[in-house]
Amino acid sequence: MASLGFASGLPWALSGPTLRMWMSTEHVGLGLIGLTANISLAYLLKFVWAPVFDEVKPLFLGRRRGWLITVQLALAGAIAALSLSDPVAHIGLTLALGALVAFCSASQDIIIDAWRIESFAPKMQGAALAAEVWGWRVAFLVSNAGVIALSVKTGWHVAMGLMAALALLGLAATLLAAEPEVQRERMPAGVGARFAVAVKEPLTEFLSRRGAAVALAFILLFRLGGALGAPMLAPYYTWLGFNRAAIAVANGPVSLLCGLAGTALGAVLVARIGVGRALLFTALLQVAALCMYPVLGLFPHAPHILMAISALEAFTDAFSDTAFLSYMSGLCHPEHTATQYALLSSLAPLALHTVAGASGFVAQKIGFLPFFLGCAGAALPGVLLLVVILRAYPPAERRAAVVQG
Repeated sequence: MASLGFASGLPWALSGPTLRMWMSTEHVGLGLIGLTANISLAYLLKFVWAPVFDEVKPLFLGRRRGWLITVQLALAGAIAALSLSDPVAHIGLTLALGALVAFCSASQDIIIDAWRIESFAPKMQGAALAAEVWGWRVAFLVSNAGVIALSVKTGWHVAMGLMAALALLGLAATLLAAEPEVQRERMPAGVGARFAVAVKEPLTEFLSRRGAAVALAFILLFRLGGALGAPMLAPYYTWLGFNRAAIAVANGPVSLLCGLAGTALGAVLVARIGVGRALLFTALLQVAALCMYPVLGLFPHAPHILMAISALEAFTDAFSDTAFLSYMSGLCHPEHTATQYALLSSLAPLALHTVAGASGFVAQKIGFLPFFLGCAGAALPGVLLLVVILRAYPPAERRAAVVQG
């Protein structure tokens, strides 16, 4: 699971923060850099083609491993093609290849999640997921800070190209893995009946609950501030005069350790004080972290402040993931867990991959410091909605948009 988590985490940065840093160093316009937020829409829409991996069986190595190897080969090819592109001369092609990397990466995530759920007993799911998260975070460090640091000596094409070779390591884990033995229920005949069972019933059940609309609004708004600010971090650091080496150090091992610590502390607090209180704490922490970016603008040549802010961001993101994913898991009905969780987890990053695409144009219009203050303000509606949820719904009504706390 740690190896598959590594395979899952490696491409995520390549179509996001690492690609934005590459474009920033090549002096691509802020508007175009902001649009990179939209090329990862595949992570939002993966539930659309997920049934293909359930219904269609490959000709070799079984349903899960056969599809996983096919997708992993396509992913390595897409990363290699992205590494050979030129964001200055052919920005459209670079963005298209970034979107292809995101599509293959999202498809790989679908199959890895399915393999994990089918391969481990319920009591082992937590341990399997923890191993996957640790592998994911190590891979993110390699494909983000690692690529940025390496690009200083080798250039971007070589640094990105090495990630294509590294992506092939996921094949080894897939070949060593066992194909799950699962007895599948026969779906009803007819497109309408299949749709009702797979999609309509889980949606109807969720939307019929008291407070469902409030829960959905909270999920959409919880990460709005961070989503708006994320595409502008790379150009902001470059604008402040930090070189690639300083940025790589700031996002290096210290940030990784802070992220792992945030995951562990989040799990402890969720268990001890409940999801609701832990979520409220991390929501306020997110606002504080966003307020640190304007502070960095007052000290543009202080790498130790950049490192402190990057460490705080890594800790906050990891802590937030633990509490937020626990909240969404608690909203799922036992009979519709897979479908409802897939839909809710697709809604959560909606802002990052839609409205955040305009962040570059906004930052260019009003300047970086007002922009990041606005991002901090955009996080407040999610905090207010969480307070409403905590006050309006008792813990017993947890499935009606309630947080346990």
